[in-house]
Amino acid sequence: METVEREKSLKNETEQEYRVNVTSKKRLIEQMNKYKEVLKTALDGQTEMAEETKRVLLQELLANFEAAVQDNVLVNGEPWEEAPDEEDEEAYDLEGLLDDTIVETTRRRRTYPRQILPHVVHSLKAERKIMGLYEDTVKPQEMVKDPDQENIMTDLSAAAPGMVKQAIQVIKSISTLQKQAEGLCEILNMKPSHTTLEMEREVFGYSGQPDAPPPPEEGVAAERHRQPIKRAVEEAAATGCYVPLAKKPDCPAGGDKVE
Repeated sequence: METVEREKSLKNETEQEYRVNVTSKKRLIEQMNKYKEVLKTALDGQTEMAEETKRVLLQELLANFEAAVQDNVLVNGEPWEEAPDEEDEEAYDLEGLLDDTIVETTRRRRTYPRQILPHVVHSLKAERKIMGLYEDTVKPQEMVKDPDQENIMTDLSAAAPGMVKQAIQVIKSISTLQKQAEGLCEILNMKPSHTTLEMEREVFGYSGQPDAPPPPEEGVAAERHRQPIKRAVEEAAATGCYVPLAKKPDCPAGGDKVE
């Protein structure tokens, strides 16, 4: 008898579940990550141990911790490997909600038009009856078109394109004239350069008249500056077979020319 009772107690102990039952796999992973951060500092005080050894031991410690937690936990009564993730559960919930929404929309489309149709027909009939009660107090008259006015409108419509073209040409000509006037104003407002003034002085004199005496020269620089202009005038006169009066031989009055 004692052996039978011992066997029963052993069976009960083996059948009894000691694993912790949780409802959310995501929350358990968050808690595991927090404890992993604490375990990473377990070997900080071991100064005599090499860094490579510390790294290997920490990896083994974290892996053993994660495996132990997963083996001793049930997610909604299922083992860790068989329990679905939170994302899968949310996807299943969304699919179910979408199916329910589609079914409800289909039902409304099938039933609501039948319920609304009698009311729509009744309102249309009532509206027609109300419209039949109205009487035309003012009889509409036909508008007779004036032929003269029609001819005027036709002529205006035909002449409008030509007038538009003429207006465009006038605008273009005005802009051209404006540009030309601006150019003329610029030319009139231009001041003659120093070289132009020197040429006018050499050809026409200081006052712009041929008979006026030239102004007194100021310094050797002015003489040097005007010398090329005189030379150019003399060369032009020589090419035209013209001899200045200053270079002609003096002849007495009534005498013959010296050969």
